[in-house]
Amino acid sequence: MSDARMPAGRIEWLQHSKARDVELAFADVHGFARGKTLPASAFIKGQQLRIARAVPLQSCIGEFPDYSFYGEHDPDVTLVPDYDTLRLVPWAKTPRALVICDCVDHDGGLSPLAPRSILKQLLARYAAHGWTPIVAPELEFYLFAAHGDPAQPFQPPALPCGRRETGFDAFGFSALGELEAFFDELYQACELLGIATDTCVHEMGPSQFEINLKHGDALQLADHTFLFKTALKEIAHRHGLSAVCMAKPLPGQPGSSMHIHQSLVDRHGRNVFSQEGGEASPAFFGFIAGLQRYLPELMPLFCPNPNSYRRFVKGMAAPVNLSWGLDNRSVGLRVPVSGPEARRVENRLPGCDANPYLALAASLGAGLAGIEQRLTPDEAAHGNVFKQQAASLPSTLDAACASMAAGQIGETLFGADFCRAYLAVKEVELNDYHRQVTTWERQYLGLLA
Repeated sequence: MSDARMPAGRIEWLQHSKARDVELAFADVHGFARGKTLPASAFIKGQQLRIARAVPLQSCIGEFPDYSFYGEHDPDVTLVPDYDTLRLVPWAKTPRALVICDCVDHDGGLSPLAPRSILKQLLARYAAHGWTPIVAPELEFYLFAAHGDPAQPFQPPALPCGRRETGFDAFGFSALGELEAFFDELYQACELLGIATDTCVHEMGPSQFEINLKHGDALQLADHTFLFKTALKEIAHRHGLSAVCMAKPLPGQPGSSMHIHQSLVDRHGRNVFSQEGGEASPAFFGFIAGLQRYLPELMPLFCPNPNSYRRFVKGMAAPVNLSWGLDNRSVGLRVPVSGPEARRVENRLPGCDANPYLALAASLGAGLAGIEQRLTPDEAAHGNVFKQQAASLPSTLDAACASMAAGQIGETLFGADFCRAYLAVKEVELNDYHRQVTTWERQYLGLLA
């Protein structure tokens, strides 16, 4: 990075902002923000920052995978800012800016271990066809009382009226009103971060909400989702709340998803999924077929944690299959009712715990493979698929990782280096997870003779 590469307008904006520091941030494999902070004056002068190449692979328990990914085998990468993402940090007391960075290897190429690299490389394959993916994520999350003891269950927050939600609030407005101070600050943060939000709704669970982001370019929406989830957590803390994006934080209650709406436009802005007469195109059917064929092998990218698979319960609006259908919420791949210009496919598989860069790359990658291979989807499903079909997806993270390791599509789309490293991270986490003794085991097995 050098002075010439930073646009003059961005320099003027940063100087005017009075920001003391700049966070050079990127998402690790979990979607957690990592990076380094640089004085704003040094950032303007073009000072480069480097970081160990393996940092994106840190597991959720703080450990790294096999030694081959770090130590003397772990070179630095350069954090190269995307200046279009330079924003003020809304939750900072002292003015501070942030910028999303790419992790760049010594040879000038994108690091194959960084999630943003994976999505950018996948989008380049679409660009070679003259297509641009347009996406819109729907983000569900729970707001709980401040929670510091993992041995205790989450609780909805005590509202100003004195009650805690237990049910009957879905699609209502009272909780939104009682948590107005939190939502006001969240929306103000979204404006500062350049995140265009759409609808907000109280979801089915107690103190569960959904905020949708407006559709747009896939890389931009991945950046926005990454920033939104970061803002959600930070601002919740400021209000004495815990914002939880676990796929299934409460037993017996709905899980939290990140449904992804996807379409493609050509160089003229026309929807690739529709033909001139308005009927669905071969690319539309090929995209669905690719999702049906390859999503089972890519499940760890949509459902990255052991808890993710608790969300898939029949009858609770979470998909347990990869059927597709028109305006059918019992299928994994829903086609909303729309005009030809807005024809799209909603992938209902990802949980809100998914990394947005990896979930988008996996979904768009599977669809592209289906188009390129001229695959044909199953017949559209009608009626309640929950009652008609058995589950057709891996039901545990162990099974999902085994399926990804045995398949070829992950390496075809994202390269062997990334797939090997990602599965190594999951192995570290699963080994730790299976060593735990749960409340259920103590409650029911502790009494056995």
